[in-house]
Amino acid sequence: MATTKHIIHGVFGDEVPLLEACKKLRASGIRVKDVFSPFPIHGIDSVIGVPRTRLAICAFIYGLTGLGLATLMMWYMMISDWPNDIGGKPNWAYYFNIPAFIPITFESTVFCAAHGMALTYLLRCWLVPGAKAKNPDPRTTDDKFLVYLDLNDEQAKKAEALLKECGAEEVNHKGSYTVEPKYVIEETH
Repeated sequence: MATTKHIIHGVFGDEVPLLEACKKLRASGIRVKDVFSPFPIHGIDSVIGVPRTRLAICAFIYGLTGLGLATLMMWYMMISDWPNDIGGKPNWAYYFNIPAFIPITFESTVFCAAHGMALTYLLRCWLVPGAKAKNPDPRTTDDKFLVYLDLNDEQAKKAEALLKECGAEEVNHKGSYTVEPKYVIEETH
């Protein structure tokens, strides 16, 4: 059986009533799909149920890659390929020169972590040339806050009432669409 889903936008003028509305929506069992705001709202992720990001794990892996590449590069250039006596530092083993290699290692680690994070973020959010903006209301880049809800029939009425109760300046019903079930199980007797 097909179900109808409704897209609802609640527009707020301040982040405090937005946070309260999100808390009440979640407490009543309504899932907040997304929140759009002109600046970051600290703590909103836990309020709307967004799981913790794994981007830090990627940063750690990119940093280890930079550290490994820098170590390999310095060992090859300074120890294996062309060992020089610079300032009386012995160059027949890498571990004798670790203090001299710390700045290069640090910079390479930061370089790879920063560039890897930037590329991962851009690709994960699909912020590439020619991509369409995902922002449903351009006023959220200036001074408005928006709660984006994607709900079924009974939740839609409840959510509209909650948004108005919490001080939403506007509650916009942006349309509806039909969702067909993926699998239909027919019983035969």
